[in-house]
Amino acid sequence: MGVIHGVDLTKSYGKLKAIDHLTFEIEQNKITGLIGRNGSGKTTLLKMVAGYLIPTSGELKVFSENPFNSLEASANSILIDDTMTFSDSFTLVDILKEMTPFYANWNSSLALGLFDYYSLNPKQPHSNLSKGSKSTFNSIIGIASRAPLTIFDEPTTGMDSAARKDFYRALLKDYLEYPRTIILSSHLLSELEGILEDILLINQGTKRLHLPALELKELAVGLRGNAQAVISFVEGKKIIYQEDFAQGSLYVVLKRELVQQQLEQIRQSGLEVLSVATDDLCVYLTAKTKGGIDDVFKKG
Repeated sequence: MGVIHGVDLTKSYGKLKAIDHLTFEIEQNKITGLIGRNGSGKTTLLKMVAGYLIPTSGELKVFSENPFNSLEASANSILIDDTMTFSDSFTLVDILKEMTPFYANWNSSLALGLFDYYSLNPKQPHSNLSKGSKSTFNSIIGIASRAPLTIFDEPTTGMDSAARKDFYRALLKDYLEYPRTIILSSHLLSELEGILEDILLINQGTKRLHLPALELKELAVGLRGNAQAVISFVEGKKIIYQEDFAQGSLYVVLKRELVQQQLEQIRQSGLEVLSVATDDLCVYLTAKTKGGIDDVFKKG
């Protein structure tokens, strides 16, 4: 069952299309990673889903309703990002106490438990927090809200490594206890892939792929070795990425299905058959050139 349906969705700012004819569906009770480079349109898409922005064209449904000005969508969703602000007349503990009327599933004991774990100052106002502490506090609200649709837009900005790991672990543990639809937006897939079930990769406002995380792990394969031997195997096939690995050596990435029947033959020819990390694959799929930054030096 889909919680979010987008059909031919577009959001324009003048001549710039932040989201460009995007069609997608987010399923219920899954953790979906919205992955893309900075400026790919992730935040714009999430703000439309949360009802903050109106699409320029196309159709968007959240819980079967247009999310903009929808009480039903608003009551059942929350967007956590680094633009959240609260009145300085409230301390951090005051803010947590005031959440109960807004979110039907709000778990006060969980919120206070996480608050104590992170050793935040209960008398401090939100505006005085450091960037990392602010992200940590905001994440507590997102987890404890237990909103049927919980959206995190780059939730770990400013957090140190330990805080980031704690956030992902806390989110996963509470999700397993209380399943709901969660979207995690990030340009750092490597940190997220251990908890993601689906991955929606976008680039320049368009969908590059939307797959279960396990399928993405097996989507591509890398071949490395003698350049002429590599070229003979990949000739006529669409290459995702290529790199001059060493003198006379070439590394290429392509979809596994294109060479699946030849893998044993490729190995026997002396070439290496390598797995491709999912975060590297997402970088390759959103690059402007097949050779990445190396192309700059070739042209020079």
